[in-house]
Amino acid sequence: MTRYEYSLADVFTTTSLAGNPVAVFDVAAAVPEALMQPIARELNLSETVFVLPGDGSADVRVRIFTPVNELPFAGHPTMGTAIVLGSARPGHTMTMGTGRGVVPFTFDRDSDGRILSATMRQPVPTWQPYEHTEVLLRSLGAIEPVTAVDAYRNGPRHVLVGFGSVEELSAVRPDLQVIATLPDMSAICFAGSGSRWRMRMFSPAYGVTEDAGTGSAAGPLAIHLIRHSLVSPDDWIEIRQGVEMGRPSTMWASASGSGDSFHTVRLRGSAVVVGRGELNV
Repeated sequence: MTRYEYSLADVFTTTSLAGNPVAVFDVAAAVPEALMQPIARELNLSETVFVLPGDGSADVRVRIFTPVNELPFAGHPTMGTAIVLGSARPGHTMTMGTGRGVVPFTFDRDSDGRILSATMRQPVPTWQPYEHTEVLLRSLGAIEPVTAVDAYRNGPRHVLVGFGSVEELSAVRPDLQVIATLPDMSAICFAGSGSRWRMRMFSPAYGVTEDAGTGSAAGPLAIHLIRHSLVSPDDWIEIRQGVEMGRPSTMWASASGSGDSFHTVRLRGSAVVVGRGELNV
């Protein structure tokens, strides 16, 4: 029997037992590849991260697993991992190798060196109209979306659906059995105005009924709002998620570009380490 140690962090929050939890196997070089998916299934969090040595292009490499599949990139697990690792080492920068390339981070620290927040530069997504819009809208209560329903991919594929109000968004009770028939997607439902937005995420396809904080969807949301003239390029927006789950998350996102050409996507957030454990396999 072998012991594998991990950290548990709550991401997109400064308060423990809120935000979106992630398990981080800080030193995972000894974890057999064949065990990574079963370990993620055992822990049953939205994502579990295995940290591997850097390969020269990045300080560390990561592999990210949901309970049912591996993702080339995801937001809250990479953010949580960066803060877990950054809390144990000095410096204001870190680079992380993912399946979508190298992701750079910068840390904002207080006078004692504690990390207050981290900012990542996300992969710029591609997008296109979603091919199953009518089925998805029926599963969400036959709503009338406030923008076009587009699918963005920066690792996972997020389908963005705009609701008319936060109250309407909070009240939605999706038909998850129908959403589960839609392959390789998460339904990102959003509402708000100006610099303040709310979001909910449903993804049976990725083994996540509802997610408390979807960092990989925050950048695409910023781009989507710019494309539909709801915010301006380079403006930071605040995104609240997980409220209906009792696990409120707060993240900030911005994007640089316009029309069909965007070159920079940023995500900022915090995390707290709430525990450490070991898995005996």
